[in-house]
Amino acid sequence: MHRIVWSLLFLGALLAVRRQWAWLGEVLRQPRVLLAFTASAILLSINWVTYIWAVGHDDVVDASLGYFMTPLVNVALGYTVLHERLRRPQWIALGLAVAGVVALTVQAGTLPWIGLTLACSFGAYGLMRKVATLGALEALTLETLLLTPPALVAWWWITAQGTASFPAMGLERDLWLIGVGPVTAIPLLFFGAGARRLRLVTLGILQYLSPTLQFLIGVWLFREPFSSGRLAGFALIWTALAIYTADAWQASRRTSGAVAA
Repeated sequence: MHRIVWSLLFLGALLAVRRQWAWLGEVLRQPRVLLAFTASAILLSINWVTYIWAVGHDDVVDASLGYFMTPLVNVALGYTVLHERLRRPQWIALGLAVAGVVALTVQAGTLPWIGLTLACSFGAYGLMRKVATLGALEALTLETLLLTPPALVAWWWITAQGTASFPAMGLERDLWLIGVGPVTAIPLLFFGAGARRLRLVTLGILQYLSPTLQFLIGVWLFREPFSSGRLAGFALIWTALAIYTADAWQASRRTSGAVAA
């Protein structure tokens, strides 16, 4: 709730400084555009809620798994939706990733639903942002604007129940909650801008820097359990990412060489 409300205020301030409001009136007259951004806003909120729930329930390692799988979900979406051709190493990487999910499922006795939800929601969100008709700032503002009414209803209900945490007794908590606005919006602005400029495959390579940090925080800082069985599943996914990255790097070098020639 706070991520949505404070992000909207932060984005509104940016638009005010840039005097960049004309697009909003045009978009509000285009039902198809509104429908598309409503779908991307729902995907974004699913991702946020799942991640916040995972962190709050000591499942940071499982959350990192979702973002490790996101690049491979991007590859699959690039193939099935955007008709991007996959090379043999990319097929091998996808197969290993599936094997990793199966291994984690067998080890835990249940599907790694946190990871799968995060991977699929953010992968689909990245796809929609890649084909979006608005720039990064405008698109994120519209998504946040669409999410704000239910967020305000939730805020009112929590306040009426007497369980609201804002405003707090001390200034520190208030500043933390307000700070989630820019902390949320700035990375998503960069992500939206990058999604429009990069191939989905390239975008996927960059996206597993974040889960690496999440994984290290979960294991070394929060001391979450990480058994040998889980290691086997993660190892398969890490191997898939290594193959995928090496192939993408070689393809990039070949493309650069061809352009130079």
